[in-house]
Amino acid sequence: MASPSPTTQRILGEVARLRDCDMDQLAKNLPDLSWNQVFLEIDRLSREGEVLVLFRGSGRYTIRLPDDKTGSTVH
Repeated sequence: MASPSPTTQRILGEVARLRDCDMDQLAKNLPDLSWNQVFLEIDRLSREGEVLVLFRGSGRYTIRLPDDKTGSTVH
């Protein structure tokens, strides 16, 4: 398995730091990446189970790490 790219590492680090964020907030916090770059990487990471994209209603989605990646558990 290939090691994560610097872009991937930065996005995952920012998602971990923010805990729950939306695409606009994430892209704003990574100003040297375009919104499209962030979106495509979140899409890929979501498909691989590295992040969760949760629908919050009214067209809003929250991005976060899966519980097993943050050390928390769901009861």
